[in-house]
Amino acid sequence: MTTTSETTTPDAAVRAHGRLRFLGRVNPVSRLAAAMVLTTPLLLTVDWVSAAVALGIQVALFLLAGITPALLVRRTWPILVAAPITGLSMLLYGEPSGQVYAEFWLARITDGSIELAIAVTVRVLAIGLPAVLLFLDVDPTDLADGLAQVWRLPSRFVLGALAGARLVGLFMDDWRSMSLSRRARGIGDHGAVRRFATMAFALLVLAIRRGSKLATAMEARGFGSDHPRTWARPSPVGWPDAVLIVLAALIAAVSIAAAVAAGTFHPVWA
Repeated sequence: MTTTSETTTPDAAVRAHGRLRFLGRVNPVSRLAAAMVLTTPLLLTVDWVSAAVALGIQVALFLLAGITPALLVRRTWPILVAAPITGLSMLLYGEPSGQVYAEFWLARITDGSIELAIAVTVRVLAIGLPAVLLFLDVDPTDLADGLAQVWRLPSRFVLGALAGARLVGLFMDDWRSMSLSRRARGIGDHGAVRRFATMAFALLVLAIRRGSKLATAMEARGFGSDHPRTWARPSPVGWPDAVLIVLAALIAAVSIAAAVAAGTFHPVWA
């Protein structure tokens, strides 16, 4: 049975800057694999050298790929905000060592906590930025095609996840419509907590009903069949995919090697 799907338009920010160079030719599952190859070694150590080296190379490569600084900030601002907050907690409450610069109640700023704060801040950026930017212009349908055709994941799981991802985009529209309708009836301007609770419950009920109808429709169209499935669009893998994964492995290897050479390599289990 052949499945058909519509290709969604790229994100407005991506449209404004044109299709990303090189990344646009990489299969979405290869981007996922590259993100795993790149970030997993960075999770094994807590030091600022490896994170700084990885972050510097990543930023340079993303700029070469067509991601402008404005687009970088606009799409990754939650990570840019979370990273210093995480570092601040390490600065105040990290394991103390070396000279003590300030101390109040449970907080203590020392040489060790400063180094840990810098390492954690840069590491959050080095792990979070590629996870976001590699999927900047990925269409959920393309990702589902890759998961089923390249990684050979069960089609029922892939199609169910794709259908759920498509419905998530409707939540904001539903929330906005309910808010406007309540305002039109004069019941949406008072009691913020109560309004939020009632609207959240209404949205939950609406989501359950819509999900049940979608599941029934998909079963009726044979999406739950155990027979081998064909796909409307092929999901090819070529040399750009291999280049991206090799680059990810090289970045991880260079960062860890730099940390070992600088003597800052600090495994998380030590």
